[in-house]
Amino acid sequence: MDTPLSAPKERINPDDPRDLARKLARFRTPRLSRSGWELASTLVPFVALFTVMLFAVEAGYWAALLLAPIAGLLLLRLFIIQHDCGHEAFWKNRHTNNWVGRAIGVLTLTPYDCWRRSHALHHASTGNLDARGFGDVDTLTVREYMERGKMGRLFYRLYRHPVTLLGLGPAYLFLLRHRLPIGLMREGTRYWVSALATNLVTAIILGVLAYIFGIGVTLAVFLPVLLISASTGVWLFYVQHQFEQTHWDTREEWEFHEHALKGSTHLDMPAVLRWFTGNIGVHHVHHLMSRIPFYRLPAVLKAYPELGEINRITPRQTPRMFILTLWDEKKRELVSFREAKRSYTPSQ
Repeated sequence: MDTPLSAPKERINPDDPRDLARKLARFRTPRLSRSGWELASTLVPFVALFTVMLFAVEAGYWAALLLAPIAGLLLLRLFIIQHDCGHEAFWKNRHTNNWVGRAIGVLTLTPYDCWRRSHALHHASTGNLDARGFGDVDTLTVREYMERGKMGRLFYRLYRHPVTLLGLGPAYLFLLRHRLPIGLMREGTRYWVSALATNLVTAIILGVLAYIFGIGVTLAVFLPVLLISASTGVWLFYVQHQFEQTHWDTREEWEFHEHALKGSTHLDMPAVLRWFTGNIGVHHVHHLMSRIPFYRLPAVLKAYPELGEINRITPRQTPRMFILTLWDEKKRELVSFREAKRSYTPSQ
């Protein structure tokens, strides 16, 4: 229970994120029983539902497909647990975090050690214009975009299109890109082992299912569940940082705590979605103190209600965020292609 920490002794100052991080440190300790429950209450229903879907195909594929969104959200929640393991926030023991994370990675098709490395780089450089390119959505400044040739601008437009970001992109990321340690190929054998071992164990599991149920049935169940999970996860990741008043600065002006808090959103969702997404919508707090277990993030908002209003957005506001594509260094906000073209001058 988090009630002993529910009443703060002092108010917070959002303009002093470093001091706020010190205050939030008291929420970092994971609890063995709670972590075990969160894992069991996600993994058991996922396996059960996936099994039901495999058998339900015989009664009619569309009937089985109706269960795919729930199974996809459960798989997404497993990814959130894997994510917490990567931050050493889910268990007290580092090795337990790592091995549980690796095991879940077999189900999420995400090589744990590779992902953990790139995600750590993302956390270490969020909002740093000079350190883009690791574990984030590629974002150009207005000047960088305008200085590209026609093909470069076209490629970026296609990349930032919602069909790519929420459809083609997640499919490529989880089905193809994660099969090799892209970006880490020269960083040592550890990342090759992570990718190839994950591939092998995943292939064995799918092979056994294909032997029992047939390859067609297995893929007809597995692919929709994976793609629903992947697309929802990418949507979450996108809106956590790609909002109008986000924070970006060059390395000289960049400061970790400020950009962690002010460069991340608080996606305020209904309770059922908060459960399925492991409270990852409280992303500004997560970036400021990534060692807080996801199940303790609601206690943080209860203890410090002011945090709930910082960069708060709702799901209804997220569609507009997909037209915000370029960082305007002069206005210090994300703008659309149309806004950038209208306001850009070569001296910008």
